[in-house]
Amino acid sequence: MRIRLAAITAAAAGTLIALTAVPAQAAEYTSALKIRGVQYDAPGSDSNSCSTGNTKDEYLTVKNYSSSKTVNLKGYVVEDAVGNFFEFTANHYLQPGDYVKLRGGNGSDSDAKNVVYRDNCNFIWNNDKDTIYLYKPSGSRADVHSYTKSGSDPDRNGYIKFHS
Repeated sequence: MRIRLAAITAAAAGTLIALTAVPAQAAEYTSALKIRGVQYDAPGSDSNSCSTGNTKDEYLTVKNYSSSKTVNLKGYVVEDAVGNFFEFTANHYLQPGDYVKLRGGNGSDSDAKNVVYRDNCNFIWNNDKDTIYLYKPSGSRADVHSYTKSGSDPDRNGYIKFHS
């Protein structure tokens, strides 16, 4: 009887641990910030020249989908499948429903214009397919977005945007 009681207790404890582990794992990926869309193939012939190139026309849009929480992007990291990355090193606050375009090339970051520049004239997103990860300052994953060249990249609102 003691052996069966111990086995039942162990099984119940294991079930309880499994049930509590699922929400904790799911919570790791809960984030107000999501990748809304990506312009992965800049219009025109690709040129990463800082003075005459078109890397500024390649961008990623990150949106704050919270209805009440303002999010500071400082410390968030955007990374592609092969490890190219960008870290938001300055304070940039996204109000609920607001978005930011992370552009290639050089320029002046602007909260008013919802833009942050990578200050790097190399392209980061592949023109045919890629996977983009958004990481919180803690290192946990906030979002992931994959695309393939299909003529368009649907944003999270179901509209076709961000691809020429």
